[in-house]
Amino acid sequence: MLKRFMAVSASLLLAGGLLAGCGGGNNNAANNTAGTNGGDNAAATDSSKPVTINMFTASPEYTDAFNAYIAEYKKVKPNVTINLEIMQADYNTVLKSKIAAGSTPDVFQTTAGGDIDTFAEYSADLTNEPLAAAMTDAVRSNMSSSDGKVLGLPVKGNLFVLMYNKKLLADAGITEVPKTTAELDDAITKLEAKGITPFVNAYKEWWVWKHIFQHFVDAAATDAGTDAKSLVAKFIAGDTTFKDHPVLYDNFFNFIDTTLKHGTDKPLERDSNAEVSDFALGKAAFMTGKGAWDEEAIKKITPDFDLGIAGYPVSDKPEQSQIITGADQALRINKDSAVAAETIEFFNWLYTSEYGKSWFSTVAKVIPPIKDAPMPDLQMPKEMEEILKTEKSGDLSVNYSLDTFHQKFGELMQAYIGGSKTKDQAIDEIQKAWIQFGSAE
Repeated sequence: MLKRFMAVSASLLLAGGLLAGCGGGNNNAANNTAGTNGGDNAAATDSSKPVTINMFTASPEYTDAFNAYIAEYKKVKPNVTINLEIMQADYNTVLKSKIAAGSTPDVFQTTAGGDIDTFAEYSADLTNEPLAAAMTDAVRSNMSSSDGKVLGLPVKGNLFVLMYNKKLLADAGITEVPKTTAELDDAITKLEAKGITPFVNAYKEWWVWKHIFQHFVDAAATDAGTDAKSLVAKFIAGDTTFKDHPVLYDNFFNFIDTTLKHGTDKPLERDSNAEVSDFALGKAAFMTGKGAWDEEAIKKITPDFDLGIAGYPVSDKPEQSQIITGADQALRINKDSAVAAETIEFFNWLYTSEYGKSWFSTVAKVIPPIKDAPMPDLQMPKEMEEILKTEKSGDLSVNYSLDTFHQKFGELMQAYIGGSKTKDQAIDEIQKAWIQFGSAE
């Protein structure tokens, strides 16, 4: 529960996040609203009184898109003003400070999965709202607590992949994207024979590590004859170790070592923006640790960039090379907010109205987390649709641990590649962190 989370935060003091206003006290506000479809249910709230909703989020890449739906909703509900505050670098720390001070925003952002339970006591129950019914089944699961209540709103559907430059692979005579570790080694040889750098990385960022690692976790779960959620639970309980899973103990670290040996210089100095720029400018064939959110930035730099997506080659089994889809970010509505009813009405409008359905694909240009919404006119979502016609998506196993763990994991991996920790030292501390910060219980 959050009390434990707060104790953890006091000791860890998260200083940054990929997650990257105050409500009053009406405990029943969230339960008194009658859902609205497209903003047509005027009986849900009083349209005559001025209402201010304070949103605190950590997604600066969607600032313009958020402001667009705020402006559109003003046309639907002129009495509602939505104040948007966006912070990234210190978001986690500031959010926890607001909650500890009793100043929980009307809307705030967390990761999904395990963090749905972490913030459950502050989150309105959205299970019976139209917005919950609009979610895809996979996304609804990502937004649900352990007891089945929908407590989060998906910011977007997401896609986690190994991106590649189709032109550079073709220039090197690579006709099939590598799906196994042996095929990856062969591709690296061919790329370097043509003077092409295989990898660009953003290892300065702690959060890229979890996006890579989850592909190997999925493979380890398959090898163990279980699912990723159960395997992560065993790590959190201390009932298994990396050495029980060669795909984690050997393959994951071998992959990281490979990206360093055959990657761009100064990996610990390259952040997300630098990585995207290098990739878009054709400085490397593969980009690690990223996802669908990067396509627009790539295309802004190089409009005709021919982008490909693939699963990571995690083993000698091609079927374990899978793309991963799902929702890893959630907005939460403060259940004790004085404007909880109006806030729920707003998001019901966004997730069910015709404007909302088109907003995801045409304004935010993200993979819609709701049913019956078109895909954005972007290359990655289209390729995802084609891949999923014949292949299964991997499990979004990043959701089964908390971001307190993932940040510590990223920092330990940075120490490993920086040379201040050996592989076994990093693994030992990762396993301890999984037990300490692993879940919301």
